[in-house]
Amino acid sequence: MANAMVASSILTIAGEIRTLREKGVAVIDMTVGDFAPAEFPIPSRLREELHKALDRGETNYPPPPGTNELRKAVAGYIRRTQGMEYPLDGIAIVGGARPALYSAYRLLADPGDTVLYPVPSWNNQNYRDVCGLKARVVKCHPQNAFQPTAEAMAPHLPGARLLVLNTPQNPSGGVMRKEELERFGTLLVDENRRRQRSGEKPLFLIFDQVYRALVFPGSAHWSPVQLVPACAPYVVHVDAISKFCAATGLRVAWMFGPPALVQKAVALLTHVGAWAPRMAQQATAAFLDDAPAVAAWEQDMVRRVGERLEVLYEGMQGLKRSGLPVDAIAPQGAIYMSVRFALAGRSTPDGRTLRSNEDIRSYLTSAAACALVPFSAFGVAEADEDGWFRASVGAVSVNAIREAMPRLGRALSALR
Repeated sequence: MANAMVASSILTIAGEIRTLREKGVAVIDMTVGDFAPAEFPIPSRLREELHKALDRGETNYPPPPGTNELRKAVAGYIRRTQGMEYPLDGIAIVGGARPALYSAYRLLADPGDTVLYPVPSWNNQNYRDVCGLKARVVKCHPQNAFQPTAEAMAPHLPGARLLVLNTPQNPSGGVMRKEELERFGTLLVDENRRRQRSGEKPLFLIFDQVYRALVFPGSAHWSPVQLVPACAPYVVHVDAISKFCAATGLRVAWMFGPPALVQKAVALLTHVGAWAPRMAQQATAAFLDDAPAVAAWEQDMVRRVGERLEVLYEGMQGLKRSGLPVDAIAPQGAIYMSVRFALAGRSTPDGRTLRSNEDIRSYLTSAAACALVPFSAFGVAEADEDGWFRASVGAVSVNAIREAMPRLGRALSALR
């Protein structure tokens, strides 16, 4: 397992950016799936409740499943926003979405079992390796905003133990359509009925909806359980305040699904210590219970994130209209956009030939002070990347995006 682990390529790029900034280069950093507090401060109500919880001395261990206050608040939030009912023993509070995803992987699959997921997708290759699993990957395409379809995934379901889906998606920013999620729910039910008859282990779906609230006009978020309730016994949801509250460092997430599985996750994570801090749990409970404050905050987050993505999209389209080999997929959700630089085979002013996405990334970072993440970081084979990158707007201003466009244009025009 240790030998299989590799460093995060995104964090490796972040180190390169720090070095450039130490030299005085004003790099626009569109690599991290995080938020700059100066651009996206957390909700004021959440901040106030954090101070109150600290003043009350809420600094000791929380209960392993999470505080009752927060589990009740999460149950109400799920009911209010998605119309789904889950009992408290089917909800666990976790110290961030990563431990929730890891525990679902670890508990549902034995070493040697098969996990099925689309690419590009976030971190599945790493959970695959740490759990010793085999993987079936299905390559997705820009025509569908890099979203998987039930038709493409269905032939690979037999023999798989896990199916992993994420919408709105990291890295593409795509949002799965309602009818596709309904098809996935139906597939899950049909496949598990077949397995019951043949005595096979069931197929579970890990459904990562951590960007659920960040969806732009023209798209909508759905869970397959909303559309096909019969699939609920086989679906584990993962969600958090990390993204929609710009609160990644508070480490408050939740998983919800079949109570028997959720309670096993609580037992596992108790020994790992992957608990959300007690004061952050109490503050989150108070915030989530304030339905008007949550609704107003979510609306404003969609506006602010959407504004940045629209400016980036229009800037990319402007470069495309000027004849440069770039493209982008219109914003749908999350804090990301899929952007393409079709530069393979072109030569830099100093005579180097750009042969891979990594070559393109390095050139754009040095020549345009613009940092992006290649799709190889998200499970796509380097030979299949075709110039596609993830651009994240959580740590940049509207002005910084506008100022980066002319630099990109000059760097692209300098290629031969």
